[in-house]
Amino acid sequence: MDREARKELMVKRVAKEFKSGDVVNLGIGIPTQVANHIPEGVEIILQSENGFVGIGPAPAEGEEDKDVVNAGGKPVTILPGGACFDSATSFAIIRGGHLAATVLGALEVDQRGNLANWMVPGKMVPGMGGAMDLVTGARKVIVVTEHVTKDGAPKILKQCRLPLTAKGKVSLIVSDMAVMEVTKKGLVLKEIAPGVTVDEIRASTEAEFTVAPDLKEMSA
Repeated sequence: MDREARKELMVKRVAKEFKSGDVVNLGIGIPTQVANHIPEGVEIILQSENGFVGIGPAPAEGEEDKDVVNAGGKPVTILPGGACFDSATSFAIIRGGHLAATVLGALEVDQRGNLANWMVPGKMVPGMGGAMDLVTGARKVIVVTEHVTKDGAPKILKQCRLPLTAKGKVSLIVSDMAVMEVTKKGLVLKEIAPGVTVDEIRASTEAEFTVAPDLKEMSA
């Protein structure tokens, strides 16, 4: 399975976490692709912190509307019934605990559910955005990330080294190699990508984890 196929498996796997009626926020980058893979028959409401609900799939090429973009500035569509509003209302939704889940990328995530995803000291970064509010306000925090950096270093660590976005808020990690649940007893490896072994995951993961007795293969 090549890198792009693994990315697609990740976002499709995340999309399976939702049930009809959930209000979900998707972070910029890989998480936005989840919107294109919501399972048939599941009707969720996607919220964007720049001020609307009812995000649909990405528009076809040539049909983009420059005024309809997600929080990352990428063109999106609005489904029938969607609504636009100001930032105060948008963050009232987030801070008020009305999001069933948020899906965010990670620079680092650790075995205690800590997340670092907004700053690398000494490098130019876009800023925190709404991440701190989302991670604190959503009832479930799903991190979707490649398992290692471009240099092959682990991104799932014993303890984050970069400045934190939030402490102890991550519920589930979905990577291109595995699905790991954050529990009170630590990380539990729940699913493994096709063609990947547990030994390979151990070699690519700094964090300590246990293997679920009913370990399954990740599927879209």
